[in-house]
Amino acid sequence: MQSFVRDRDKLAPYADTAGMRRRDLLTLAALGLVAGAPGSAIAAGPDGQLTWGVHVSLAPVWFDPADVSGIITPFMVLYALHDAMVKLMPGQSPAPSLAEAWSASEDGLTYDFTLRQGTLFHNGDPVTAEDVKFSFERYRGASHDLMMERVAAVEIPDARHVRFKLKRPWPDFLTFYASATAAGWIVPKKYVEKVGDDGFKKAPIGAGPYKFVSFNPGVELVLEAFDQYWRKPPNVKRLVFKVIPDESTRLAALKRGEIDIVYSVRGELAEELQHTPGLTLKPAVVQGVFCLYFPDQWDPKSPWHDERVRRAASLAIDRQGTNEALTLGYSLITGNPIVPDHYEFFWQPPAPVYDPDKAKQLLAEAGYPKGFDAGDYVCDSSYSNIGEAVLDNLQAVGIRPKLRPIERAAFIKGFAEKTFKNIIQAGPGAFGNAATRLEAHVVKGGVFVYGSYPDLDELYQQQAVELDHKKREAILHKMQQAVYERTIYAPIWQLAFINGVGPRVGESGFGLIARFPYTAPYEDITLKGA
Repeated sequence: MQSFVRDRDKLAPYADTAGMRRRDLLTLAALGLVAGAPGSAIAAGPDGQLTWGVHVSLAPVWFDPADVSGIITPFMVLYALHDAMVKLMPGQSPAPSLAEAWSASEDGLTYDFTLRQGTLFHNGDPVTAEDVKFSFERYRGASHDLMMERVAAVEIPDARHVRFKLKRPWPDFLTFYASATAAGWIVPKKYVEKVGDDGFKKAPIGAGPYKFVSFNPGVELVLEAFDQYWRKPPNVKRLVFKVIPDESTRLAALKRGEIDIVYSVRGELAEELQHTPGLTLKPAVVQGVFCLYFPDQWDPKSPWHDERVRRAASLAIDRQGTNEALTLGYSLITGNPIVPDHYEFFWQPPAPVYDPDKAKQLLAEAGYPKGFDAGDYVCDSSYSNIGEAVLDNLQAVGIRPKLRPIERAAFIKGFAEKTFKNIIQAGPGAFGNAATRLEAHVVKGGVFVYGSYPDLDELYQQQAVELDHKKREAILHKMQQAVYERTIYAPIWQLAFINGVGPRVGESGFGLIARFPYTAPYEDITLKGA
């Protein structure tokens, strides 16, 4: 068996378990040297309260790992309420969590996980191998069909071991299980069977550092520290997530001390935050790659079927100007419309060009010398100001869409159900690598794919079974190059998420997990002086 506890060179506050066999991990755990091992907890109990100003309306569907779609937003809640077998953590990608170790067979067909001893759900029930098997088989979120098609069986050799048997070697099994989906986040089997799916969303029970207290839709989510969390008791007793959709209202609440941490403040408001005594700007370039998607490009009757029209739309976007105006120049302009810069197998295309004259020329060549009415420009309402800027750019060259902002949960639902037309302002932000992004956004059957190209579908199938890393990288680079050259998507930028913290906050959690937009791990967040 080959060990898959990785990242040998990244120690940080987490155990360096890279390359260790299971017996080595167990030995370290017994000595209290692995993060979260007995004896590592802080003696003082959690105390105080921190309040967030959240930029989107929280949806109960995000309280249940089984229903997580291919977006990053639900992980804002999952990292507090729930825990995974392995997950991304500071310094490790991924890190052992409910599973203290895992390994893969030499033929790539079997993955074995060893459960950590003594882990509990919030109701006091132990986390068991049955819960792990149940959570995987119950999963119905992003990449469900792909995972279920490739996993032959989930077995329980004994009470502390879970074995995944694959139908054929799959290099990305762990990436999908540990980061790109929520299939590895564990829920209590007995409780879910007792209350049902709807009951679970109303009163979720997890194994994370915080337990559910109350939820008032559109108003706030309240969580309380779970002092039996295996890694360590949280520092802060109570977390409150207040829904404040308006940016100026969020900033005003932060300035008044009504909230302690604010998400997503842009433009002049971000400058105001930056220059307000006692407040700290927390910009973070994240794995959300904003882009325009043209869902009608496979319809011969649509203007978007012509590649020249899609290229014209891309040339019309003043990325740097909008970056300076909205995100203070912090966003990263990479030219890759769907894959972020730090992902494995990332391909860097040439820098995108802003050339409105060339855009008009291409529109004329495509038969639209006076431009055309482009219908709806659909976007997540929390990023409507980005939409407004891009829409102005498009209109300046003759592409005339109408902005249609939609609240996030409804936007994601409509996007995934393929109900939108014309232009979609997308923001792929899920964990994973280049292959998982392509699966969700380019390849036939992907959760956000309205149409596909047979040659790219075939290349994806080739890379999925290619065990040679260099050959696989070449295939994935070729796919990303095709996405760029055909303008399947028009890139905007890799988003800089502009946040702020107030004077009561010690460790905010921003930036601890690479490219993660939110505050995590929650058990590491502190009040100043605590």
